[in-house]
Amino acid sequence: MALTSVDDFYREITTCTTLEKQTIFPQDVAKEIGHFNVFSIEDLFQKTTQRSVMPYNRRTYYKISLIRGRNRVEYADKVIHIETNALLFASPKVPYHYVPLDEQQAGYFCIFTDAFLLPSKSGVILDELPIFRPGGVPIFQLSDEKADQLHSLFLKMREEITSDYAYKYDLLRTYVLELIHYGQKLQPLPASSTHPPASARVTSLFLELLERQFPIDTLHQKVGLRTAKDFADHLAVHVNHLNKVLKETLGQTTTEAIQQRILQEAKILLKQTNWTVSEIAYCLGFEQVAHFSNFFRKQTSFSPLAFRA
Repeated sequence: MALTSVDDFYREITTCTTLEKQTIFPQDVAKEIGHFNVFSIEDLFQKTTQRSVMPYNRRTYYKISLIRGRNRVEYADKVIHIETNALLFASPKVPYHYVPLDEQQAGYFCIFTDAFLLPSKSGVILDELPIFRPGGVPIFQLSDEKADQLHSLFLKMREEITSDYAYKYDLLRTYVLELIHYGQKLQPLPASSTHPPASARVTSLFLELLERQFPIDTLHQKVGLRTAKDFADHLAVHVNHLNKVLKETLGQTTTEAIQQRILQEAKILLKQTNWTVSEIAYCLGFEQVAHFSNFFRKQTSFSPLAFRA
């Protein structure tokens, strides 16, 4: 599972469509205000030269989409079916992808970085907003009337981003906040877990997240995801659910699977590098070398130095 940046986003668009980056990238957006842009789904869909499913990646930016058309949205443990109109909120913390189910795709979406909505500029902390908290299902079904209302708001965004108004990004910030508050008053769409099998998808994504941290090649690398809760949060599932799924599919709890992979890497580093035990402990996410030594001894009955000898 890759991590998609704003630059990657524009690279994907220019690769899969007839659009050029200079025609869609806001030239006057200053680095100090973060990044913002707004797009027409219909325009992108019509100009797409390669019909490909949006990959299941984590993104480094936020995205709010007004979707008008039949689609299927897949998260780690749930699938959402959109039949007509929906409002979708995506954050960098929760990986997802959606699959268009027909050629009649319309609506709009905007993307923005956290710097665009800094608390000092917006008065909100993005990760504390209910709409962006991991574990929720931030997709909301809309009536035609409500979809038309949001359609008008996105049109205002498109008009404003091309204007020469000196304070246009302050105004665009206000429009984004209006979208957020609009969504937080709605009811989410029901989720199912029938396509594809949720347990297989959760297990696959867990293993991808786990393996992406390895191998440890330099002393500057450090394992960031160490606990069952770390992985559950990144997959937007409850830790008990993740444990249950991995027990069924791998025969291990989340903690056991993590510890087994860390132990495997520890053995490789002890045998194949001249790094100190302290350096290895740091790279594997242990705050103190004693904690690493106790962990290794408990798992193998050897101390790290005795194993290396």
